[in-house]
Order: sequence, then C-alpha cells, then structure tokens
Amino acid sequence: MDYKKMYAEKLVSADTAAAAVKSGDWVDYGWTTGTPVAVDAALAKRMPELYNVNFRGGILMWVPEIFKIENPAEHLTWNSWHMSGIERKAIAQGFSYYAPIRYSELPRYYRESASKPDVAIFQVAPMDEHGYFNFGPNASHMAACCETSKVIIVEVNENMPVCLGGFENVVHISKVDMIVEGSNPPIAEMGAGGAATEVDEAVAKLIVEEIPNGACLQLGIGGMPNAVGSLIAKSDLKDLGVHTEMYVDAFVDIAAAGKITGSHKAIDKGRQVYAFGAGTKKLYDFLNNNPECMSAPVDYTNDIRSISALDNFMSINNAVDVDLFGQVNAESAGVKHISGAGGQLDFVLGAYLSKGGKSFICCSSTFIPGSRSLFRISATFTFSLSVKPSLEPRMTFSLSALDTPSPGYPLLDIL
Repeated sequence: MDYKKMYAEKLVSADTAAAAVKSGDWVDYGWTTGTPVAVDAALAKRMPELYNVNFRGGILMWVPEIFKIENPAEHLTWNSWHMSGIERKAIAQGFSYYAPIRYSELPRYYRESASKPDVAIFQVAPMDEHGYFNFGPNASHMAACCETSKVIIVEVNENMPVCLGGFENVVHISKVDMIVEGSNPPIAEMGAGGAATEVDEAVAKLIVEEIPNGACLQLGIGGMPNAVGSLIAKSDLKDLGVHTEMYVDAFVDIAAAGKITGSHKAIDKGRQVYAFGAGTKKLYDFLNNNPECMSAPVDYTNDIRSISALDNFMSINNAVDVDLFGQVNAESAGVKHISGAGGQLDFVLGAYLSKGGKSFICCSSTFIPGSRSLFRISATFTFSLSVKPSLEPRMTFSLSALDTPSPGYPLLDIL
C-alpha cells in the first residue's frame, strides 16, 4: 500500500470532518489527552443547528468548545465514563451525565453493545511508516471504539507522545475515514493536586514500610499516592515493577531513581504496563518511544487475572470515605457525583489474590471543606453510594496531631 497517497486522499479540513456529525448521532470524543481540539472547535460552530447529539468521553482536561455554545442542553448530552471537575460542572448545567460502568469493561461494552458509535473523533500521533496512528497515552478502550465506530476521524498532533505497547495502542490508516491536521497544541497537563501535606506524608510512610523489594506497584492519582511515590524514590527499595491503570508522574520519579527494573514480574517482565497516562510534560517525555513502557487496553491492565499473576502486588489508592462495615466509597460525596467506578475494585481484588499482595486504601481521617472538620470514617454510610468491599485491605489513616478532629466532632462518637 502507498500510505502517503492514502493519507493525502483522506486529509480534510476540520470543518469537513465536523460535517460528518448529524443530529441524533452518538459521537465518541476520545479519552483524557486524546480529546479533539481542531474538530471540536469546528463542530461547536455547527452545534446550534444540531439536536440530540450524544457525546461520550471522560476525564476531560480542558473545557471543549462544544460546551461553550448557548444552551448546550438543548443540543447535546455529554456522557462520561469517568468524570473530572470540568464534567462535574457540566452536570450542574443539565447536559452532563455519568455512564455507570466498571472502567475495565469498556472494551467489551463497545464490542458487544447493540448500539455502535456513529462517529469517533480523537487526537493521535503522526502516522508512522507502516501506516499506523498511535493513540498516545490513551490505549484504554480506543481500539475497541475504532473497531465498532461507523466513521473514524483522527486529528493529528505532532506533540502527542508515541506510546509503545503490546497491543491495541494504534489504529491503521486503512480503518480511518478522515484525517485532520490540527494546530499541534501542547498535550494537556494534569497536576498532582497540590503538594503532599504532612498528613499525606505520614500515611505514605506507613505504606512504604509495608512494601518489599521486587514488589509490583499500582498507584492512583492524588496527594497521597504521589507522596508514596516520592518516598519510594528516596527509599532503599529495589527491583520494583509497574502494572497500573493510570501512569502518573510518581512512576517517572521512581524510575529516575533507579528503583524500577520489573525483573520479578511473572508477566510482561521488564515492562511498565499501563492503560492510560496523564501528568506533566516530564511524564509525556518519559513515555514517548520508551520501550520499557507498555501501553495496553484497560481490559488487560485491570483484569484480575493479570494483576493476581504478579506476586507481591501493591495496590495504593485514595478514598472519599469509609465505614466500619469495611465499605469504601471513592466515587461520590453523598448524592454529588465525583468521578467514576474506575479500577479501584479490580486492583483491590487482584492484590487480594496475588501471592504476597497488599491493597492500601488511603485517606486522612478528617477533612476541612469550610470552617469545620468532617470525618471520612463513618459508622455506616447514610446515602446510597457506589461502594467497594474491603476484602481486608490495609485501611491507612493518620490520627496524629496533624489531623485532629475539631471540637464538637469527638472521635469516639463515630469509632
């Protein structure tokens, strides 16, 4: 095949690509850093003439132009697989909804659902000499999305890192219907949520003491997992492995400190495996064309069978709150939605089944949303929440002077 000729034949303007979307369509909008930019701007100009266009995506890192039109609820719905703060604000505007599903089931959902996507639009790295467009740090479920979409539109961004993998991290030009060359914006960066607090560091210290040499790590996002990563980078631990849903900056720091070899992994030996990545530029630079890192679909990274095959698996995640029945809530605050099902349950179960594995659910015992301290530990949840069973994970809190309940909320009242 003459891939360059095929490329030229499929190259269109953003406006032409946007014209492929019709009223009533289901439109997949990529994932995290892969959300389109140029086609999004062009489609926003068309949206006032369209109705009942249903978009799907997740973990938005900037506000799409389609959200900025007048009365978006009259023209579109945004259906998120996992919400960011941007999507939570859109809920209040009446057009954003959480699509309830375990994140690891997304590839199967696309392949087996009776309703296939009408159009898929997302950013990719430039085509290679073999005709492949790399998904960047967004393998996740994108191959399954491409397999089932009626129309595939890729938006090329020269700044998108090429994330090497094992499988399902690319789409071939023969499967693509339209190519748009965007303005090559920088890849959106996601901070770690602020510097680690004294409480984060106190909890991290308790966790790091439990990690043996040769362990395989999964870190969630947030202050505490990043504090754990920083402590690991400064520790005497060695020969660590990585198998995670989300690749975060902390892994780059641990690798830079020479702690990661993957030599004890029973599968994917020597490779750092992840479903998607988001962080700062140092993360994207590290992932780019790095054969040590393995971009893979989420139904592989989060498969309990994959996780449990790795001895001494250490799963380290945050929680919103927990109760004394061992239930863990990491998705909502009462009836207010926060994120999504994600992979926490998958990794808790996988670590539980791993030989020598441990699962850590981390949170401060109190937090201060306003002028008073509130507890994260309850006798039992009072709202109907999406919860995970504990399966005897290590519940790690700090109850030190750094994290003292305020007057009027005595600790013994709930413990």
